[in-house]
Amino acid sequence: MELWYTEKQTENYGITVKITNTLHTEKTEFQDLAMIETLQWGKMLVLDGMVMTTDKDEFVYHEMITHLAMNTHPNPKTALVVGGGDGGAIREILKYPSIEKAVLAEIDGRVIEVSREYLPQIAGKLDDPRVDVQVVDGIKYIHDNKDSFDVILVDSTEPVGPAVGLFARDFYQGIFEALKEDGIMVAQTESPFFNADLITRVYKDIAAIYPVTRYYTAAIPTYPSGLWSFTMGSKKYDPLEVDESKLIDPEGTKYYHKGMHKSVFNVPKFVMELLK
Repeated sequence: MELWYTEKQTENYGITVKITNTLHTEKTEFQDLAMIETLQWGKMLVLDGMVMTTDKDEFVYHEMITHLAMNTHPNPKTALVVGGGDGGAIREILKYPSIEKAVLAEIDGRVIEVSREYLPQIAGKLDDPRVDVQVVDGIKYIHDNKDSFDVILVDSTEPVGPAVGLFARDFYQGIFEALKEDGIMVAQTESPFFNADLITRVYKDIAAIYPVTRYYTAAIPTYPSGLWSFTMGSKKYDPLEVDESKLIDPEGTKYYHKGMHKSVFNVPKFVMELLK
């Protein structure tokens, strides 16, 4: 008998993968959590029926949410990841020698614990002495830590359940206040095929707060449509004006390299229309 997992990404579209084993399931305080073994993508973390990360394509998302901001800031010493309980963004942040402290603010501690157990190649850097793991509401943590970070990454789930507030203008304003005077933020902003209205709204909200706002995309096969997006808000530095000779090629990346740093902001024409 064949067993398949299906994520219904819209009312009319979904993805399906053949699974070999269900490694873990539980209902946490905040969401349904599952870890399954798939033939195509290896281990897959699923929250509330939505694919969060997999063994084989996680590097795209984690590198792209991290390195554009980290490589645009000339000397990032402190960084915060809101959400991101699998630890992948923290892993990428620590590739920068200037980093002195990286905080993970994840509301659901069980995501962290299950990721440590089943996804050590993603979560393994959470034990680094520079990392401060906080099981806390990210919105509250932002509010309580003004003028504290050089880089803040919003590594959220889709805008449902506990993540709804992470797509609100008030939250982006709170991030602005939690950043230092030359800080940079990046938020994952969903699929331009399936979330056009959200992207338009979020881009306008961030552009109303930050002097520099840039939008870019990446190809992530297990996410809806395969085309995913990120929005950057910067108080000072423009990723399109960086001195390319000073960019770092982070160790061990598989998707991002400094040669593509500026090109990823050159998005398809139909996506450009969403940002007007």
